[in-house]
Amino acid sequence: MRTSRLTATAVAVAAISVLATACTGQSEAGASDDPDAKTTINFWHGWSSPAEVKAVQDNIDRFEKAHPNITVKVSGNINDDKLNQALRAGGSDGPDVVSSFTTANVGKFCASGAFTDLKPFIEKSKLDLEKTFPKVLLDYTQFEGKRCALPLLTDAYGLYYNKDAFAKAGITAPPKTMSELTEVAKKLTVEKGDTYQQLGFMPNFHGYETVVSHYMPSWEHAYFDEDGKSNIARDPAFAKMFTYQKKLVDSLGGYTRLEKYRGTFGDEWGAKHPFHTGQVAMQLDGEWRLGMAEDAGADFEIGVAPMPVADDEADSYGKGYLSGTIVGIAPASKKQNAAWELVKYMTSDTEAVVSFSNGIRNVPSTLAALKSPDLKFDPRFKTFLDIARHPESSTSDGAVNGATYQLTLQDFGYQYEKGAVKDLQAGLEKTARQIDTDIAKAR
Repeated sequence: MRTSRLTATAVAVAAISVLATACTGQSEAGASDDPDAKTTINFWHGWSSPAEVKAVQDNIDRFEKAHPNITVKVSGNINDDKLNQALRAGGSDGPDVVSSFTTANVGKFCASGAFTDLKPFIEKSKLDLEKTFPKVLLDYTQFEGKRCALPLLTDAYGLYYNKDAFAKAGITAPPKTMSELTEVAKKLTVEKGDTYQQLGFMPNFHGYETVVSHYMPSWEHAYFDEDGKSNIARDPAFAKMFTYQKKLVDSLGGYTRLEKYRGTFGDEWGAKHPFHTGQVAMQLDGEWRLGMAEDAGADFEIGVAPMPVADDEADSYGKGYLSGTIVGIAPASKKQNAAWELVKYMTSDTEAVVSFSNGIRNVPSTLAALKSPDLKFDPRFKTFLDIARHPESSTSDGAVNGATYQLTLQDFGYQYEKGAVKDLQAGLEKTARQIDTDIAKAR
């Protein structure tokens, strides 16, 4: 289970500031500790539910058994705001190993020195990254050639659907293309006066997980060009996505009506999520939703499929959006060699990754763990494993100012879907200029 990605991103953008001290040379200077000496290190993470906290501790227990000289003091429910404050303050009470749910901020973490450069540790350990991790995960844990993090489990996004509602509407299979998504969403929508008894799909950008970054993998796209300039006004995929989303909003009743209905939804992370209650028949979401819906006692059969793709990219069906937890080493830590042992274990040891994946119901983050017979999941979970392995699955590009460009693009989406922006191309060009200006200021 995750904090909402959009919420986490917004918090992180507001909270994470560039550290005054760059990390050049810090990994070498801070890694003077003897990894075989008896020591205690601090590990800070963001998980908070009882099941997640137990899964973390189970992994730590296995690590301490394999490394009896290292004791790990664990602190959970740490968001990026708390993490940033601790990284800036330093000190012996701060974290040695740090984790974050906000992959979009890796560019800022690496560029600012918030996370230590891991290259010396990786080379010393002879860890073959390309043989250990899927390419997309390697991409989102580095920035401009600097690797300051490694992946710790993955989030893969797909389409959940209410099989009972499908059967009632005479629909025999989940949609595979965006035109099919529109058709199926309309068939599944049951109106009730000026609202809905059941909505086929909530397309609004304020909807749970239906944000720009999660829609975009359905179209082949590139956020930035080779020179690092915003590409959103030149790459036709962005105009196609916004055009499609706006038409879907209009075809399902319009922005105002949908927003009014959205106001009746329960909390995204609670039992009254609109997919659990049957208020929406299809839901774009991450792999965790399956377990949450089952735990909430959803009284219908749940189906899982990849998110539909653009009509002219039908042969790429099966791909999706990938994200996940990242983990690294605090630059102020004086126990970086011991910290690396924990980072290496949690991210690359197959038993550790599989056990953690089973414990919190996230997708494994190593190639070996993805194939492990020890994974214990509902058979439907295989859909997310396949999405994670798909060669055309993608994630959001990194930037020196983290997720700021995503929030800028998302803000444009809010204006366009409700009709405040009439000229899509002009709006994209203005948004691209703002993105480029923000990035230039951050360098």
